[in-house]
Amino acid sequence: MRGIAKRYPGVVALDGVDLEVRRGEVHVLLGENGAGKSTLMKVLAGAVRRDAGEVRIDGEAVALGDPRAAQRAGVSIIYQEFNLVPHLSVADNLYLGREPRGAWPGLIDQKTMVRDASRQLAALGVSIDPQARVADLGVAEQQMVEVAKALSIDARILVMDEPTSALTEQEIERLFTVIRSLRARGVAVIYISHRMEELFQIGDRVTVMRDGRHVGTRVLADCTMDELVRLMVGRALTEQFPARTARQGEEALRVEGLCRRGVLHDISFSLRRGEVVGLAGLMGSGRTELARAIFGADPIDAGRIWLRGRAVTIRSPRQAIREGLGFLTEDRKRQGLVLCRDIEENTSLAHLDRFTRAGVLSPRRAAETAGRLTTELRVKTPGLGQRVVNLSGGNQQKVVLAKWLCREADVLIFDEPTRGIDVGAKAEIYQLIQRLAGEGRAILMISSELPEILGLSDRILVMHRGHLAGEFRGGEVTPEQLLHCALGSPPAP
Repeated sequence: MRGIAKRYPGVVALDGVDLEVRRGEVHVLLGENGAGKSTLMKVLAGAVRRDAGEVRIDGEAVALGDPRAAQRAGVSIIYQEFNLVPHLSVADNLYLGREPRGAWPGLIDQKTMVRDASRQLAALGVSIDPQARVADLGVAEQQMVEVAKALSIDARILVMDEPTSALTEQEIERLFTVIRSLRARGVAVIYISHRMEELFQIGDRVTVMRDGRHVGTRVLADCTMDELVRLMVGRALTEQFPARTARQGEEALRVEGLCRRGVLHDISFSLRRGEVVGLAGLMGSGRTELARAIFGADPIDAGRIWLRGRAVTIRSPRQAIREGLGFLTEDRKRQGLVLCRDIEENTSLAHLDRFTRAGVLSPRRAAETAGRLTTELRVKTPGLGQRVVNLSGGNQQKVVLAKWLCREADVLIFDEPTRGIDVGAKAEIYQLIQRLAGEGRAILMISSELPEILGLSDRILVMHRGHLAGEFRGGEVTPEQLLHCALGSPPAP
């Protein structure tokens, strides 16, 4: 790709970007949220038309006017949000729009499609029933279905956008084995991830982008993590996790005997003002389910909740918000934002009552508050009227944060607050969490990243299969101890 440019009203998304990827290499594409990585890949995938520049594949110039043209050129992309139809089978998803024709017009040769899907899955070394419904598969299995779908079009260039964001360590290693086999077959893999440590395990070369420009390309074996961070953010991040200096006050939240049949079993804990409590556990351990139950998004069968020393019954998120709870959801796009609306509307969604008089909204007050918070959180946008769908993942996350800061909730539940965002934005969110604790907010933070849990938490709760399996003081526990607890096994002597 040479001199790729793309402009939107008020925004230069790509400014003459170059990218060269070789056969049989894993080429890492790195940059902060908003650096232009996703836009560049959408140009390559035919989903976005470039304003300038050219694309050459095997030395030949190609016109990538739409996704089908890109597929014909051998380009396939696996987006961070899976592009699967949940109610259809695995085989249906693999060949959607390319189904083999049956003996009669209008019919699909199901037998051939299932056989070919089985062959594609077997080539990846995975045992997934091609006739299984996608909705019934786990996240890691759906990821493999996406890979099989991409390869079923005989892809020569495979783009993977945050492929490990929802996978366990074992599932990540399995995916890496598949990627290495693709590399050995001569497939060029473009790999986008914000998990810096895994880039050195799987990548050959790295291209860094910043502010829509190409900053540099390096051999990963010759780089350090600090060097890559400096290239990404234009500065050194000296302290990833800020010091915990908040003074803890009175009890803000107490949960006793919380139960939800088959999901949560007799959960009890407390949370004090100025305290950050980390909630760790493997996927499926019940972490998010506990957060949803406290927030009234899911019903409970038994148990009691106290807020600021007062027993409360929370049957809906609306009630929770009125009681001073805020919930930054794991899936910001489906549960935290209204993507087709602008920044100002999303910021004020949880507290329209504060901006209305006699049922009439005051746009001026809403705009003033949204403007102050987006400036404070350093949201990169040409204006408050920008639709949230056009923001990068990190800036979308900041808009969700702005929504709860605008509400001034004093008990905040953060579910994977830094998932899918870059190191610079992570550092900003870490500082924000500590600042909120310093203001006397009580924070329950769910995270799959052990360094994040260890670096930010005053106390750490660990869940295993819907049970509270352990509690540790921050700074007094090792990653190995947390992992053993999350697995439900005693630590090795």
